Amino acid sequence: MKTFFGMCDASAAVALEYGFFAVGDDEGNVLRVYHSRAGEMPVQTLELSKFLGVSGKEEEADIEGAARIGQKAFWITSHGRNFDGKERPSRQKFFATSILATNGTVSLAPFGQPYNRLLADLCAEPRLKRFNLAAASRRAPKSPGGLNIEGLAATSDGHLLIGFRNPLPRGQALVVPLLNPDEMVKGGKAKLGEPVLLPLGGKGIRSIDEWHGQFLVVAGSFEGGGRSDLYLWNGDTAKPELMRRPYHGQFNPEALAAFPALGEDELLIISDDGNVMIAGKPCKKLTDPMQKRFRAELVPGSAVVPRHRKAAGSEEEE
Repeated sequence: MKTFFGMCDASAAVALEYGFFAVGDDEGNVLRVYHSRAGEMPVQTLELSKFLGVSGKEEEADIEGAARIGQKAFWITSHGRNFDGKERPSRQKFFATSILATNGTVSLAPFGQPYNRLLADLCAEPRLKRFNLAAASRRAPKSPGGLNIEGLAATSDGHLLIGFRNPLPRGQALVVPLLNPDEMVKGGKAKLGEPVLLPLGGKGIRSIDEWHGQFLVVAGSFEGGGRSDLYLWNGDTAKPELMRRPYHGQFNPEALAAFPALGEDELLIISDDGNVMIAGKPCKKLTDPMQKRFRAELVPGSAVVPRHRKAAGSEEEE
C-alpha cells in the first residue's frame, strides 16, 4: 500500500501512460497526476474552477467519477444537492480533459466545454421516468431516495456508463448508458441509453471501471459508513459476481484505475481518506495541503478473483 500527498478525498481516477494516474477530489475542483510507483507528490495539479464556471459559496464541484476514452478523460460530478439538501448547480457538471503524453511525462488540459444539462436530461428521459429522478434530485444525496452519481466507466463502443449510488430502485443500483460523451463536451445534447438495475446486496455504486471486457464495481451504502464490496459484472443481464477484497486493513475504496502491463494487468484501488484522523483531526479538515494524504494499493490482476476462490498465492479465506 502506498500513500500519496496533497489531498484526502480521492473520489475518481483514470490510468495514464508510463504508470501515471489522474485523480479527482470530491472536496475541491482540482485534478492531480501522480505516478503509481515512483514518488508521493503530484507531478501536475490542474485547478478547474474557472473552466467549470464555479466560484464563491458554491465552488465545490464534487467530482465523483472518471473514465478514459482514447486520449480524453471524462469526469462527472455527483449531480446531487449538498449534505443539507440545498441545490448546488456547481455539482451538475460533466466535462473532459485531454491526456498529453510524451517522452515519459503525462499532463492533463481542459477540453471543450463543461456540460451543465445532464440532470435535466436524466429527469426528462422517458425510459427513466419510472425512477422519478426529478423527486430524487430534490433530496439530500445521502438521504433515502436521494440522488447521487459516483461511477463512470467507458465501454468498448465509445459510450459511458453512469453509476448511481442513490437512488436504489427496488434495492438495486441504477446504471444509465451515456451514448455521445464526445459530442456533449463539444456543445451537443446528451443521448441516453436503456437503464440497467444491478443487484449489489442493497448497495449503490461507488465506482465502476472496465476490466477485461467486463466491469468491476465498488458497491457501498448510499448513506455512507459500513464496508464496501467489489463485484464483477459482465455488462449485460447476468447477476454481478461478488469478488474477494484484494485490499487490506481499514481501507475505504472509492476509485479504481486499471493498468495494462506486460504479462498481467494491475489494478489500482484508491481509498477516500477524508475521515482518517491525522494529528487529531479528520484529514479533510486539515488546512496544510502537505499534511493531506490518501492511500492506494496496486494489486496484480490475479488477486481479482471471485469470493469463493483464493487469489494466487493467498492462504487466507475471507
